[in-house]
Amino acid sequence: MWNVDIPSGDELRSLAELRGPAVVSIYLPTTPLTAEAQADRIELKNLAARARAGLEHGGVATKAEIEEIDEELADLVDDDDFWQHQAQGLAVIVTAEHVWTHRLPYPVTAQLHVSDRAYLKPLLAVTSVPMSCYVLALAEGEVRLVEVAADLPPVPVRVPDLPRSAADAAGKTSISGRSHSGRQVGSEGKRMHIRHYARQVDAALRPFLAGSTTPLVLAAVDPVRSIFRAVSSYPHLVDAVIETNPDRATDQELAGAARGILLEQQAADVARLAELFETRAGQRRVLTEVTDAARAATAGAVDTLVIDQELFIEGTVDDDGTVNGPESAQGQVYGVVDEIARRVLLTGGTVLSVDAASVPGGQDFAAILRYPW
Repeated sequence: MWNVDIPSGDELRSLAELRGPAVVSIYLPTTPLTAEAQADRIELKNLAARARAGLEHGGVATKAEIEEIDEELADLVDDDDFWQHQAQGLAVIVTAEHVWTHRLPYPVTAQLHVSDRAYLKPLLAVTSVPMSCYVLALAEGEVRLVEVAADLPPVPVRVPDLPRSAADAAGKTSISGRSHSGRQVGSEGKRMHIRHYARQVDAALRPFLAGSTTPLVLAAVDPVRSIFRAVSSYPHLVDAVIETNPDRATDQELAGAARGILLEQQAADVARLAELFETRAGQRRVLTEVTDAARAATAGAVDTLVIDQELFIEGTVDDDGTVNGPESAQGQVYGVVDEIARRVLLTGGTVLSVDAASVPGGQDFAAILRYPW
């Protein structure tokens, strides 16, 4: 399977809470091909050198803190095993006490941020729009799980305790015959075996998918399709189904169909968001100016923040939500939009970092409020 570490909501909030005299956030594109990873290591090494220079120039971090961060980044550059298991992008957030790494399913722009807080917007983009999914190819005669990531070949995933077929789940050579009660297995008896099979599949997937928010796309036909949907416990099972008998479809064909479903889901989500924006605008519950949204986010009034993932405004945000440009800022400057997003996360709101065309209202920044402002 691909080596991807998409942060959970709890992990994002934990990073949003991170504050300290020296926090380094590094993002860079990577390759999953081990033979070509040397260039990525060199890029991280160069960014680490720039981070050290930034910390020394800032004059806030102690020499010991700078040395510790430098050593942690150097260890990461030298970790051969780490570079053998990469994806399309990499996020590295480092303090003197800890290092966080997230391997991302699509390339990110190489960038460095040295501040007193983590820079989160590229991570928010990963969690805002699903770029990858699992496909559960489920038929009476076989079952397999396939990982699908953007611009990468699909990869079969081994799931412990996954039954091989409905007959295997029933411990039989066939799901025809008689049940334990002696009834002849006709259509109803067959459905009983398929239901048992579906429950076993769900039970095997449960620990594998625990804590994940990755969409699961089902490829199946009835009655397997409807029965599995009835017993599935995974909260991110996608409503749309690949309506094909999966034992006749290749992994590549399933991946293509799944990507189409994700695109359709994204389009539907954008349309729903635009409709909600228009509704809330009529209720005086939207803001499109960064300075206004900063105050609202600080007060906990923002329910949903939607930002252009390319938008960057340097400066600071005071404790009361006042935005300062870099020329008037006191102390370390950082990304203002990122700081607003951080405050929304910490007050229980939702943050979506998307392409410019998906921001409602034709703006590059939109805040939907919990109450009129």
